[in-house]
Amino acid sequence: MSDKINFEIVTPEKTVLKDEIDQITIPTQDGQITVLPGHIPLVSVLVPGEIITKKGKEEVTMAVSGGFVEVLVDKIVILADTAERAEEIDEKRAEEARKRAEELRKKKSGDAREFAALSAQIEKELARLKVVRRRKRL
Repeated sequence: MSDKINFEIVTPEKTVLKDEIDQITIPTQDGQITVLPGHIPLVSVLVPGEIITKKGKEEVTMAVSGGFVEVLVDKIVILADTAERAEEIDEKRAEEARKRAEELRKKKSGDAREFAALSAQIEKELARLKVVRRRKRL
């Protein structure tokens, strides 16, 4: 059994990260999970949140808005709707987008589909803010 995990996270636009890592923490619909080498295979749905990869002492944080994760014996593949590394996120723009979505959600409270879409947008922006603010504290 290897002590590293082959990891790849891709979006429809690009490969965000492809590397060998020691561990990864992932937000799933069943809660946050941490995967270490030798983890049992699984497939799960991603929810908006923070992904944290560790390789030695290096830590990479990313915000995801949703998608799927597949954990194999020696490899993890994440197919994300969107994914951004912490250093790519503009905190001010993310906060403005969150506020706009919240204002629109208040105005459009009658349409269930629009309400759900705006709620998802808010969750995405909150995940982005969490990642960028966490990076600032490190």
